[in-house]
Amino acid sequence: MSDPIQTAVVTGASRGFGRAIAAALVARGTHVVGIARDERELRTVRDELGDRFTPVAADATDEALAQQVIREQRPCLLVLNAGATPHVAPVQEQTWETFSRNWEVDTRHVFTWTGAALREPLAPGSLVLSMSSGAALGGSPLSGGYASAKAAVRYLRQYGAEESERAGLGIRFVTVLPNMTPVGGVGEAGIKGYAARAGVDRETFIEGRQPILHLEQVGKAVVELAGNRDSGAEYRLGGEGLSLIG
Repeated sequence: MSDPIQTAVVTGASRGFGRAIAAALVARGTHVVGIARDERELRTVRDELGDRFTPVAADATDEALAQQVIREQRPCLLVLNAGATPHVAPVQEQTWETFSRNWEVDTRHVFTWTGAALREPLAPGSLVLSMSSGAALGGSPLSGGYASAKAAVRYLRQYGAEESERAGLGIRFVTVLPNMTPVGGVGEAGIKGYAARAGVDRETFIEGRQPILHLEQVGKAVVELAGNRDSGAEYRLGGEGLSLIG
């Protein structure tokens, strides 16, 4: 990272991708404000990462929270990673409540923080990095509204970038679309579901998806994009690393 980021906000920071991203940023000297609902897990991350990690136990979809954190902490990086584990079942076995779960968490919190970043606004040169999913490109028939919720995250990046440009704010917006991987709770649920659907065991299914994306690669990718002011708008992320979309 050429110009070290002083303060970053990471949502969903208590586990999985968010925890790995927070650890990678702290290792680079960044103060990370980590947001998640589980206070106990956040305290564990704080014990692990030290004083550069500030835990905030809260709902990342809360508009007042987003406004307050941006106003008080003045971050130059937002990593919008929070998300719900989808209900794994074919569409005829979903209810609207299970189908819309990811719209109410994943999409809603990106909508909330994107709006707050533009209204405050973040300082010129700041980055809003949203975690979408490879499912946004190919669909995910066992995951309810997950794929469409993650597709909406891509559109929110586009809308945020357009509004930043129109107002001359100089805020960058980037979206990362990770491949399904067993190292996160969402990916593990998907892998088990799709392995069963294919009639193979978990290990056989994973073997067919090599190279697998690992948590350290997720943290490294965010650090890389945060430090590259000439980065593109959207990236796939798999076991082979980042690849620019379009």
